[in-house]
Amino acid sequence: MAGNSKRRGAIRKDGTKKGMVVGSGGQRRRGLEGKGPTPPKEMRPGHPAARRAAARSAAAARGQSNRRGDGRSGFGGGRRAGDGETPEIVLGRNPVLECLRARVPATALQVVIGATSDERVAEAVHLAADSGISILEVPRNDMDRLSGGALHQGIALQVPPYEYAHPDELLEEASESAEPGLIVALDGVTDPRNLGAVIRSVGAFGGHGVVVPQRRSAGMTAVAWRTSAGVAARLPVARATNLTRTLREYATAGFMVAGLDAEGSVSLDEFELANDPLLLVIGSEGKGLSRLVKQTCDVTVSIPMAGPVESLNASVAAGVVLAEVARQRRLRRL
Repeated sequence: MAGNSKRRGAIRKDGTKKGMVVGSGGQRRRGLEGKGPTPPKEMRPGHPAARRAAARSAAAARGQSNRRGDGRSGFGGGRRAGDGETPEIVLGRNPVLECLRARVPATALQVVIGATSDERVAEAVHLAADSGISILEVPRNDMDRLSGGALHQGIALQVPPYEYAHPDELLEEASESAEPGLIVALDGVTDPRNLGAVIRSVGAFGGHGVVVPQRRSAGMTAVAWRTSAGVAARLPVARATNLTRTLREYATAGFMVAGLDAEGSVSLDEFELANDPLLLVIGSEGKGLSRLVKQTCDVTVSIPMAGPVESLNASVAAGVVLAEVARQRRLRRL
């Protein structure tokens, strides 16, 4: 009934008549005031959006307080927790087993009750136990809900968000090295397997880190970590909010910025790469370097081809150039 003070949310204004007003017929409607406008969903107690906002705030607080002592990036428990990413669920016996063999950092292994009779599941449980990963036995219905209907084969591995380094940290890493700095930046490379392979090559040829842009780029997923064959545990990966600005900052710090381009102005076998700190920029196989990134480079370098192939996969091209850089630097030391 209009004007009934017993309706939900009604608040009596100060100084108005107290007492029962049931049946007032709305005559005292001006003596009541509502609860006000509906607050945003992030501010409503119990709303899923409010819980997510609280979780993000807690994660940010943990990222500030639980800084890693070794200064390296990785999964979980340190600075820049996830940087906007979400935890990843790896499903299936072979993918989970490969991740555990590659020592991909994980927080929990979930196994359907009775699934350990399979050899691959049993090995996954054994590897998880040796690595100190929590192992949970769950009903099949719970696993179905977790996988969202995808094929899980009775096993799932939870991987926390990756913690990216800051581009400045790679500069510090390079400055502390006895060798000239060597950093690789990726422009528009969206396949995490390419990212993992590039990380592996950078680690193999003495590089100091990899830079990826925040948008339109592959991130450090479990697939990228697995492809890196464990090198991602030792080599920092930085995320740049603006790749072009980051390249300029590296150039200011003394790095030669060389972009890898099929129509580069200099051929790889004619270019001296050994003496100065080098930032190698690699674009996608299809589109190559973006216009702004290409304009920012000091020089563009092409790989001479002996056959009819027009271009190379991004990770293969990175390996070719990094091997040449390492060869020139070895000769310089002799």
